[in-house]
This record gives sequence, C-alpha cells and structure tokens, in this order.
Amino acid sequence: MSALKSQLLEVCFSYVNKRIANYKDEIETIKDAIDNNDKSDDDGDDSGNGKLFNDLEKNAQYLSDAHRMLDTLKGINPNTTHTHVVLGSLVKTNVSNFYLAVSIGKVDIANNSYFVISKSSPIGELLYNKTSGDSITFNQSTYKILDIK
Repeated sequence: MSALKSQLLEVCFSYVNKRIANYKDEIETIKDAIDNNDKSDDDGDDSGNGKLFNDLEKNAQYLSDAHRMLDTLKGINPNTTHTHVVLGSLVKTNVSNFYLAVSIGKVDIANNSYFVISKSSPIGELLYNKTSGDSITFNQSTYKILDIK
C-alpha cells in the first residue's frame, strides 16, 4: 500500500513542481514585456504596463501558493499508516477513493481512480479526523469510510 501512496505523492510533487516552473516562466515573460514597454514608450503612456504589473502580481501570488503546496507535500511520509484521516491518508469509501495531500483532482493509477484533495477542501474538511466505519454526507451523497491507510 505504501507503494501506491508513494505513487500518489509523486504525482502531487510532479504537478506542483510543474506549476512552479510555469509560474516562474510566466513571471519572466511579464518582466520582459514590462522592460520592453518601458523602452518603447517615450510618450509616458503606461496603460499597457498597468495590466502587466497586475498579471505579475497575480502570478507571484500563484507561485507563492504553489510553494506552500510543495511545503505541504514535503511533510507527508507515504510509509506512515493512519487510523484517523490526516494529511497523507489514503481513504477508501463506498463511493470513491481519496488521498489527502493538495488539491489536484482525479488521478488514475493501476486502473483505479483517486481524488487527490487538500484537507481544507469541502470534502477534505468533512473527512479529516474521521476513522474507519464513519460516514460523511457531501453533495447529497453519503460516503462510508471503509479503510484508511
């Protein structure tokens, strides 16, 4: 089972690292555009730069969020077994399988689907600290926890 958790964690790391690289690239592109606008605008018209600075700020925030996601992942040990749902838990329910890490959505591994969610997501908050046998209701569906790894 820890092999599966390791695979899921690796998918999470790959996803977050790709996001970090993309945001860094986007920030560099925006900075270059701002520099080029500054050189070509002799008449003082900086309306183009206003949007670029706004985009730069947004991407810097996204990058910061992605770094926080990376820090969260670094705190997960895939070899730990859990009796309660916590960060790093693989939760099997009668409806779906969940992996509590960061929000990346549905991941397919070995012909099974896993919803990789954060503990601060709506369903993550409901599952958190529950034990095997507990049930939660989310979107008019009842999820009975069958197993926690």
